[in-house]
Amino acid sequence: MMIQKLRLKRGWSQQQLAEFSGLSVRTIQRIEAGQPPSLETLKSLAAVFEVELDSLKPFTETSEMSSTPMTSATPATSSSAGSAAAAGMLPPGASTPTPAQQDPAARAEQEAFEHVTRLRKFYLHVIRYLIVVSGLAVINLLTSPHHLWVLWVMLGWGIGLASHGARVFVGRGFLGPEWERRQVEKRLGRPL
Repeated sequence: MMIQKLRLKRGWSQQQLAEFSGLSVRTIQRIEAGQPPSLETLKSLAAVFEVELDSLKPFTETSEMSSTPMTSATPATSSSAGSAAAAGMLPPGASTPTPAQQDPAARAEQEAFEHVTRLRKFYLHVIRYLIVVSGLAVINLLTSPHHLWVLWVMLGWGIGLASHGARVFVGRGFLGPEWERRQVEKRLGRPL
């Protein structure tokens, strides 16, 4: 989440970050999806973001990094190290907190990032739907205008698209564990 946060603060796309850091777009996507990056990848990203290497690697031992000099020409400020703590990251050797253990601001930030990711995937799904269905409609009208088979494609895929939209906009918590927790908290008048 820290890499995605730094990237978004600068207004960069994943493609731009990949170009600036010399990494592949797929590597950036994997890191933002939660897969652990290698030390060399972290060094490249620290140099691009102009932050301390330790602020990008909070969940592993710092002993292997202590002998490695910072490759960035600009030293990181204390606020960048503080932003790692503010982002809900833990010191080396500590376990990842559960959402209930995180402070509310970090939990809200994480939920916002997850929602934006789901929203982006939904919009890409809508764009693919419109492009493919438009192309199929043209093919259908040119080859067999009296038999509109494209309507079946539109209907079937449209149901899937509507389901995807419902999960994004209504939320995964609709009558699920999150909804249940909110209802219990509402009834109690306090958080669990």
